[in-house]
Amino acid sequence: MILVVDDDKNIRLSLKLILERNDYQVALAEEPKAAIQIIRNTPTVELVLMDMNYSNSTDGEEGLTLLKQIKVFRPNLPCILMTAWGTIDLAVQGMRAGAFDFITKPWDNGVLLERIETARQIQNSKSKVQNSPLSLGEGPGVRLLGVRLPSLSDIYSTVARVAPTNAPVLITGESGTGKELIAEAIHRQSRRANGPFVKVNLGGISTSLFESEMFGHKMGSFTDAKSDRTGRFELAKGGTIFLDEIGELSLASQVKLLRVLQDQTYEVLGDSQTRRTDVRVVCATNADLRKMVEEHTFREDLFFRINLINLHLPPLRERKEDIPLLVDHFLQMACAANNLPLVKASDDAIAYLQTLPFSGNIRELKNLVERALLMRSPLPAPPLGEGSSRELSVADIRNSVSVSQNRDIALPQSGSVEGASLDSMERTAIAASIARHNGNLSLVAKELGISRGALYRKIEKHGL
Repeated sequence: MILVVDDDKNIRLSLKLILERNDYQVALAEEPKAAIQIIRNTPTVELVLMDMNYSNSTDGEEGLTLLKQIKVFRPNLPCILMTAWGTIDLAVQGMRAGAFDFITKPWDNGVLLERIETARQIQNSKSKVQNSPLSLGEGPGVRLLGVRLPSLSDIYSTVARVAPTNAPVLITGESGTGKELIAEAIHRQSRRANGPFVKVNLGGISTSLFESEMFGHKMGSFTDAKSDRTGRFELAKGGTIFLDEIGELSLASQVKLLRVLQDQTYEVLGDSQTRRTDVRVVCATNADLRKMVEEHTFREDLFFRINLINLHLPPLRERKEDIPLLVDHFLQMACAANNLPLVKASDDAIAYLQTLPFSGNIRELKNLVERALLMRSPLPAPPLGEGSSRELSVADIRNSVSVSQNRDIALPQSGSVEGASLDSMERTAIAASIARHNGNLSLVAKELGISRGALYRKIEKHGL
């Protein structure tokens, strides 16, 4: 049963009609006192759809008080707030107080029903987990890099619960922890698995090109628009859009993204027709968005919109029990890719790897293991009958570490500089910096003295 709380009779009746047509049972309340009475006496209420104002006052205090009272009686009861764009700050206060979501007035029926169904699905999945003796993390679930890592069992369980819903997910963690792989796992286990999975690195899109890249443009809509362009949201229709590095988005672009996520509509540049998007949104960042909200460099309303479900991937240095599984997997993949006999890492090599800090996380470990495999001294073939397995030693790993820590930029040799183009020298310098920092592009951009956006464009230009 869904409880609708609003002092406007027309709104109550409109919502009742919409919900009953979609097979929901509905209860109505005109003011907070009646709503609390229904919640206390009707255990079948599974969601509350509530306004924020119930008198001539527009400060929303009545709605916030009602929300807090509901959380006292039914802490796990999802509440969706209904507000106008002019009171988005009020909705944000409600999200802080424990609201599940907020809908703007006038609402879109499709968006409203989708948010309600998402809230119900997530609530039901939580109940199943609490009442089941089996963890969802024990099933086939997701795998990171083809390996089921013991430290991420809680992550696997959460992915299994939220993947079938349309809830937006924010994946946080340092560079190289596998955020994109978790996003792909969410898509594969969702009802949109047969649809596209579109990856967008927001750090590489300038503010001036944001609308064109994300929503598309018509030929002639601006100076360089020589043909029509399909935007990323259109490409992701019916599937999932993965917005990586969302912390790099400018404030101006954040406003445009918020509008799309809120109303699920957008306009192509040069076309006045409003289009509806049908995508699941998964975001990722290595930035501290809460701190950015406090510093007013990231919109709080956008933060709450994308952060309905948060998955945090801990750095590799905090889960060293995963290293043996990862090393074994990387060696198998590298041996197969390079037509080499199967190589195993010695116990001493594993123990040594577990002492390293791995600032570049899984990506750094992968590079280190593959480099050690390819650079190690060749061993004689094993005697007949002893198999083809060989060991990666501590010395192999140490040699690989020393190479990665070499800070000399591998520019062309002095004898060939004259014949080298500026482009080739630039490419070499960038490639050396990427290798030196084990793929941490924030450190690469800082060392080279350019922005992350400029670095992404150069990486694409040189095919790195």
